[in-house]
Amino acid sequence: MIDVIKEGVYLLDGERIATDTTGLPAPAEARENTIAYGILRSHDVDQSGGDSMRIRFDAMMSHDITYVGIIQTARASGLEKFPMPYAMTNCHNSLCAVGGTINEDDHVFGLSAAKKYGGIYVPANQAVIHQYAREAMVKCGNMILGSDSHTRYGSLGTMGVGEGGGELVKQLLENTWDIAAPEVVLVWLEGTPRKGVGPHDVAISLVKAVFDSGFVKNKVLEFAGPGVKNLPVDFRNGIDIMTTETTCLSSIWLTDDEVRHHYEIHGRPEDYRELRPGKVAYYDGMIRIDLDKQESMIALPFHPSNAYTIHELQADPERILREVEEDARKRFGDKIDIDLVGKIKDGKLYADQGIIAGCSGGTYDNLAEAASILKDKSVGNDYFTISAYPQSTPVYMATTRDGIATELLEAGVVIKPAFCGPCFGAGDVPANNGLSIRHTTRNFPNREGSKPGQGQISLVALMDARSIAATAANGGVITAATDVDYTNSHKPYEYDARIYERRVYNGFRNEQPESELRYGPNIKDWPKMYALQTNMLLELAAVIHDPVTTTDELIPSGETSSYRSNPLKLSEFALSRRVPEYVGLSKRIQKEDLERRDGHCPANITKVLDLVGAKADDTSFGSCVFANRPGDGSAREQAASCQKVLGGDANICYEYATKRYRSNCINWGIIPFTIAKDVKFDYNSGDYVFVPGIREAILGGKDSVEATVITAAGEKTPVTLTFAPLTDTERQILADGCLMNYYANNKK
Repeated sequence: MIDVIKEGVYLLDGERIATDTTGLPAPAEARENTIAYGILRSHDVDQSGGDSMRIRFDAMMSHDITYVGIIQTARASGLEKFPMPYAMTNCHNSLCAVGGTINEDDHVFGLSAAKKYGGIYVPANQAVIHQYAREAMVKCGNMILGSDSHTRYGSLGTMGVGEGGGELVKQLLENTWDIAAPEVVLVWLEGTPRKGVGPHDVAISLVKAVFDSGFVKNKVLEFAGPGVKNLPVDFRNGIDIMTTETTCLSSIWLTDDEVRHHYEIHGRPEDYRELRPGKVAYYDGMIRIDLDKQESMIALPFHPSNAYTIHELQADPERILREVEEDARKRFGDKIDIDLVGKIKDGKLYADQGIIAGCSGGTYDNLAEAASILKDKSVGNDYFTISAYPQSTPVYMATTRDGIATELLEAGVVIKPAFCGPCFGAGDVPANNGLSIRHTTRNFPNREGSKPGQGQISLVALMDARSIAATAANGGVITAATDVDYTNSHKPYEYDARIYERRVYNGFRNEQPESELRYGPNIKDWPKMYALQTNMLLELAAVIHDPVTTTDELIPSGETSSYRSNPLKLSEFALSRRVPEYVGLSKRIQKEDLERRDGHCPANITKVLDLVGAKADDTSFGSCVFANRPGDGSAREQAASCQKVLGGDANICYEYATKRYRSNCINWGIIPFTIAKDVKFDYNSGDYVFVPGIREAILGGKDSVEATVITAAGEKTPVTLTFAPLTDTERQILADGCLMNYYANNKK
């Protein structure tokens, strides 16, 4: 189905791969002819055409886990008005998950901020963040920055980038997103998917092909080829949104009459323009996808890349599921009792729950296909349940008018309003040890409601809506949609903008500076954060040797996110489902540092400083996390800010899983140290790392520093800590202690 070509390729006239490169321009020159570089260069404020870019975006998106912190940070840094269209949706904390008023208090704050600063406010359950962007914010050739990792609108001609809140704050203050000029990988589509194959099948196959190798990490994926024209826009959107799971930087597709039609039915034909590669375009690699050969897929716990064809799973379910069970035991030890193999009955694998939801699953086309498969059938009244979440009110209205909702309801599907909760554990959490099949974006550990520290484990597999419906129609037996016969007679999607016109507040360029922000009791300011001192002493508060540590493990999602606007309260959950002792250790370390700052250095710190010949008055003391490869997944800045609120000063790893998590660390004053891959980091919580001259090294343009690890037994070992690459601005942010301090200092 998929071939990965890791050598560079030339694309001629956007139509064929060059077999003879004689006389073609150099790669650097021809890379400028990609669609990606055409858009990036036009947004680079320096217009230098060099190896670095300083990007200003055309619009921004946030949801209600992130926008309060972003606005609070920007307000403390001098925000006067939103300089670009900034849409705030309310699709993540629409439920009152923990009781009280705190979720709706944040929504009221969001509307008041839209009025004061000139923003766009989308009320709860009107749309999930990315569907609202598709319907109302995208323009061909534009760029959108979102505080959500799945900010991907390349299929509609807009380059979307997901980052932590600090990067959005920079844009609100009319600064830039600074990146090294990225490599671009061509995704070449051929053929036509057969009936029953959906976008999630293609997306899961793509993630499987490239994730483990890191082939496309921090690169731009550019989609072209003769197969593009055979995909409806919803199908393209469904693939595009999942490119985040490859760890790429962004995505872009060529545009055609299908995309033109999207803009026409959404009342914005002027926002369409054709995007195609230039006459000779160079790509740093290629991924060839033969859509003719695509099969129905399933991604088993605990990652979208842990993928098989459904037929492969059906042929050997016990062996494959035992591998998942073994993986779970390695992750969680004896904290959980997992039994996936027990879900095999008479050689068939049964699921307990089906979910079609969110930015990837709840599209009109997906729901129409699912309804067609389930028409005149029943999901039954046994343990298997299924829910569907149309991704916006316009989509919901269209499914109602065309009978799609009727067919789903008659089959026993529960239809719920637009909401992202099932994707991160705030809605439709399966029962303990339940197997949930979902057309959502992720199936990470600790994400969809799991609390392994309390003996609770949810098991989520990703499947396309079509195969979920086929499974539901088959009594919960995992079934490929390509194996069922059905006819989809539903008419194409017709968009109706009236609900947005009546309910969405659009205050862009109509800010009301005299209006007041409305605060609930849970909305708190950030605590004081300190500038970098001459030296740094770190105590390891968590040492994690998992291959990858996700942001959902660094700060759990689900009901904990209700405290997103209260930094101190939210920090209580940091690493709680992976290293439960982390919060207590960090608080103790932070308390001891405050005592040191007050001139009463605790004996344990003094003892370590004496071993390395340092003084307490110019050496900070903070907590540190070691992980092999942290930061895969969500863009939520809380994964870093909670560490900082608890006194975290640095992270140490072999590499950061994503740019966005590393950027979050920098913006919160956490130094993103790395060590060489051949260095064995065989240390434990309670050991120390002394980093001499760190402030001078950061501000002096150095890329690394020689540090010393001091074990609890007093043994000393040298280690080289690297922190490149850093821009000059990032170096100053780290020296000042965080982005807020940086802006406050610049105002003086």
